[in-house]
Amino acid sequence: MPNLATTFLDLPLNNPLMNASGVWCSVGSQLEALQESEAGAMVTKSCTLQPRDGNPEPRYRVLNGDKPWGSINSMGLPNEGFAYYLRYTERHDYESKPLFISISGLTLDDNLAMIDSLKDAVTPAILEINLSCPNVPGKAQLGYDFDAMDTLLAEVTSGYGQRALGVKLPPYFDIAHFDEAAAILNRYPSVAFVTCINSIGNALAIDIDSESVIIKPKDGFGGLGGDYVLPTALANVNAFYRRCPEKAIIGCGGVKSGQEAFMHILAGATLVQMGTALYEEGPSIFGRVKAELSEIMEKKGYSSLSQFHGKLKTL
Repeated sequence: MPNLATTFLDLPLNNPLMNASGVWCSVGSQLEALQESEAGAMVTKSCTLQPRDGNPEPRYRVLNGDKPWGSINSMGLPNEGFAYYLRYTERHDYESKPLFISISGLTLDDNLAMIDSLKDAVTPAILEINLSCPNVPGKAQLGYDFDAMDTLLAEVTSGYGQRALGVKLPPYFDIAHFDEAAAILNRYPSVAFVTCINSIGNALAIDIDSESVIIKPKDGFGGLGGDYVLPTALANVNAFYRRCPEKAIIGCGGVKSGQEAFMHILAGATLVQMGTALYEEGPSIFGRVKAELSEIMEKKGYSSLSQFHGKLKTL
C-alpha cells in the first residue's frame, strides 16, 4: 500500500489531510472530533482577540443545481476569542497530530497582542496569521493591501522571535500579484508556510424562485467555496510553490475526494485542507479521502507522496 506519511516543518504526519480553518473547529467538541478523526493535522477557527458572534443568519448556504457545486458564506469571523483557543492548544494531544492556531486580528495591535501571548505560552501549536477574511463588514483583506501586509509581517516576525509561522492568503488572479505577494513573503524567512486559498470573496448567489439572494449579510455577497474554486486554488498553490521555494504550501479549495487532494499535492501542496466538503460530510470524510488518494497513488505506481509532490507537468 502507498505510504501517505509526510513531514511539515520537520513534524511527522500520518497523512497530508486537514480541515480548513473555520470548518469543524470553532468549539472544543469539534476540535476533539478532529483530533479523533483520520486527519493528519488540524487547525483552529481563525480567532479575534475578543469573542465575536459574527454576521446574522442565514450566513452559509450550499449552492445546489443538478448537484452541489460549492457554497457561499458570509460568516463574519464568529469565534470564541483568542483565550479560548489558546487554552485548547494547551491540552491538545500533539503526539496524535500537529495543531495550528489561526489568528485574524481586527487591528495590527490585536494581532501583536495575540502573538505576544503565544510567544510566552508553553504550547507547540503552529501559528497561522489569516490575512484573507473577506466577510467582515468594513474590514478590507490585508492580503490585497501589499504595503499593509509587508508592515504586518515586519512587525509580527520581529516580535515572534525565531519561531516559524505561516500566513493564509486570499486568492490572487494576476501574475503581477503573485510576483508581488511572493516577493514580500520571501523577505521573511520565519514565514515558513503559505496557505492558499481562502474563499473567493464577494460572490453573489440568487434563488430564481424567490428572486432573492440566499444569505443575509452584506446584501447577499459572500465567499465562494467548493468545486467552483478548485482551479483558482490550484493556480495559487502552484504559483506560490514556484515563487517561494523555501516555504511549504498548504492547499485549500475544492477538495472533496482523493482526486482533488492528488491535484493539490501535484501542484505543490505539502498539506491539503477541506472546507465545504468537510462542512457537509463531517470528520468521517478524512478516512474516505485518504483511501481514495491511496487508491489513485497505487494505480499510478506511486509509493510515497514525494514521488509526485510539486511535479506538475507543463505543455
